[in-house]
Amino acid sequence: MRLAINHLTRMQPGNMCVAGIDLDTGRHVRPVWGSNLRTKNLVRHGGVFDIACVVELGWTQFCGERPHVEDHRFNPEDARVVETLPAAQFWQLLERHAFSTLTEIFGPELTPRGGRACGIDRGRGRISLGCLRLSGEAFLYVGRRAGKPHKVRLAFSDGCFDVDVGVTDIRLYGPDHVTPDVELVKRTAERLKNAGHVILSVGLTRAFTSSDDSPPLHWLQVNNLHFADEPCWQLG
Repeated sequence: MRLAINHLTRMQPGNMCVAGIDLDTGRHVRPVWGSNLRTKNLVRHGGVFDIACVVELGWTQFCGERPHVEDHRFNPEDARVVETLPAAQFWQLLERHAFSTLTEIFGPELTPRGGRACGIDRGRGRISLGCLRLSGEAFLYVGRRAGKPHKVRLAFSDGCFDVDVGVTDIRLYGPDHVTPDVELVKRTAERLKNAGHVILSVGLTRAFTSSDDSPPLHWLQVNNLHFADEPCWQLG
């Protein structure tokens, strides 16, 4: 199975999540190993994962549950980089699999969930990953949280949903993959204001509760931002 990596997201310190488009089927696949992949599997640490890399996974086994039907077990030691796609080819791949609305990606089970968030009930939904063509204005910023690490956020609208959600793009965080790179976020926010075409890699979280009295939900988040003028922006 060969994946073109377009989701590269930070998690807790030392952990990450990756996903890509299967070049044979056009479907998103999320390689999983144990509880979480480790950041040692990034290209910068001698691993195989970075944006626009084509990775041959080797042996895989489906292990998904709704909505995370993209999950496939693999052995990181068997994975290898085949190539890095040229910018034009990678952008064409993103365009081919992008949609204009969140409902087109996730279906009608995605609904507003208070404030400017949206999500899907636990164990429901048809998929958990997709690509969204960004239209209109979008505001990227660092959200301040008392007693917790700050978090990068993106406010945008697809014409139906008006959302303000977390951004887990690993490239926008510091070496610990937890602390936002404030200066880089500012530069990316300015770039976003003047960008011609942008595609978002979007996803649904594992189910969790936002408060003690609320049911667990799969929440919408933005995994990565892709710019037409530099689609192969890599962590390096």
